[in-house]
Parts: sequence; C-alpha cells; structure tokens
Amino acid sequence: MKEACTIDMIRDAAERLSGHARRTPLLSSPFLDEIAGRRVFVKPECLQHTGSFKFRGAFNALAALDSDTRTRGVIAFSSGNHAQGVALAAKMHGADAVIIMPADAPQLKIDNTRALGAEVILYDRASEDRDAIGAKLSNERGLTLIKPFDEPLVIAGQGTTGLEIAEDAAALGVKDADVLVCCGGGGLTSGIALACEADAPTLRVRPVEPEGFDDVARSLRSGGIERNTATSGNICDAIITPQPGDLTFPILHRLCGPGLAICEDEALQAMAHAFLRLKLVAEPGGAAALAAALFRKDDIQGDAVIVTISGGNVDPTMFGRALASLT
Repeated sequence: MKEACTIDMIRDAAERLSGHARRTPLLSSPFLDEIAGRRVFVKPECLQHTGSFKFRGAFNALAALDSDTRTRGVIAFSSGNHAQGVALAAKMHGADAVIIMPADAPQLKIDNTRALGAEVILYDRASEDRDAIGAKLSNERGLTLIKPFDEPLVIAGQGTTGLEIAEDAAALGVKDADVLVCCGGGGLTSGIALACEADAPTLRVRPVEPEGFDDVARSLRSGGIERNTATSGNICDAIITPQPGDLTFPILHRLCGPGLAICEDEALQAMAHAFLRLKLVAEPGGAAALAAALFRKDDIQGDAVIVTISGGNVDPTMFGRALASLT
C-alpha cells in the first residue's frame, strides 16, 4: 500500500515554508546531559510561530489550496496548537478560519486562537464527536477541513522538522541516536520518521506519550490501531488523541522504534529543566520527549538522544506548578 505522505511531499513543503516558518536549532546543555547520562539535543519547536510545530503543517496545507478554495475558508479541530497554527496560516493567506476546540482546553490557547482572528466553537470532548461537528460545519458553510494530523499535506509540513533534525545532527556528528518525539495522533512523529528515513537513516524515531494515553505505543506493539479508553484527564492535553491516525499509523509502524510513556510529574520536571537550563518555555505535552530522555534513560540506546519540545503554550498557573516541581 502506498503511503499517503512521501519524502518528495516533505521537500515540497520545505519550499513552501521557506521564509515563513522559523528554522529551529538543536540546543544542548551539560546539565541535561548529566541527568540523562548521554548527550541531549533539543529541537525547540516551542519557538516556532504560534509556539508550536503545528504552524508548519497548517501553513503547508493552506498554501497548497487553490485560491478559490482558500477564499471559502477553512475549518480545523484542535485542543489548541493546531488551532493557533491554522488561525495564523489562514490570516497570512487572507482566509477565514473556524476552529472547533474542546471546552476544557487551556484558556490561553482558546484566547490566542480568537486573537489570531479565528471563529472558535467549543465542544465537550467527553460526550461530543469533533469529527462529526467538523464534517457538519464543512458541509453547511463550504469550508475546507484541515485535519490536525491525518492529512498528507499536514504530515508533510510537520516532516520539515525532520529535515532540519537530519541536517543539524549530521553537522554535529550525531549518527546513531534515538529521536524522541512528543506524539498524539502521529503527524509530527510520522513526518519526522519519513524525513529521517531519507536523510538520516541511522537515527531511530520513537514516539513519547503520557501514561494511560499511550495508544501509539500499544498500537506499535500489537501491529494494529489501539484506542484510548479516555480522551481527557491528563495535563499533557496537547498530545492526547483517541487513537493513531489511519494515515499516520502505517508510517509509524514501518519506521518507528518502541514507544515510551511518561507520567505527569516527569513532564512537569522536564518543563522546569528546559526553562532552567535552556531558558525554554514548554507546555506539559511539549516536554514529554525531554521527560523520556531524562527519566527513561535505561530504555534509550546510544550515547546521544535528540528530543522535540513540540509546544510552549502553557498557562502561567501550570508553568508555576512545573517550576515548583523541582523544589
């Protein structure tokens, strides 16, 4: 079966994003290396536009639409980071955006999405189906749905992160290493995996999820898509999805190493370490990969590890909890 996203699509996305997305570096700290017991290289997508890697996929998807389709507007559903990415990408293209967000999403993300000019519609993720809501509104208003991860153009945009990781890892002389990726539906993880397969085949991509919401890790073990029994109830809200995507999972299954899971306290501590040692602000889900590098070191191979900080959109109260976690 032909995969929905290809390396050529990722390279095309890189051309569309050139001059629009920020090229984030690989950062390091001897203090993090000491905790992890190996060299740690951090890809800070918290510094990306809208504070998350999601801008990459959103911009690529919007840029690929024909002008008539863009003019009719787009719709997306997200707990916040994809929402903001689509809202900004739509604004940059002069298009209207409708964003469906869970009512329990962090207020900062809801406010920021509205501030970027999008119409926000809230729903109860415990009792309502966001896919059904999105399909209904798309049909009623003639909007184009930009899915958060199970969309080839979105996967391709996220995959540009992997092109940068491969290039920078080679420049640093990092050849054999695990690449730990904060993983929800698998758009970022599968995109990075495809990019590394092409440009850095000795790097092994591995998804990182919250304990109790490790549907991707379980799916990789079983060989089939596994579903989470709950869809909320963890501070790592940005990377909680019901199950891996139909398009992302075949890529994950073919290319990824075993998944890792971290607890809430570890996510909070990783947030604090990112701030204290690299001066980076990470949200809980965005710090999951760093948490795995720091606290699951026996499950990681090699003398170096590369991690994504996938987002930094955190409420002040939660950030305060993180800083207090080390005291």
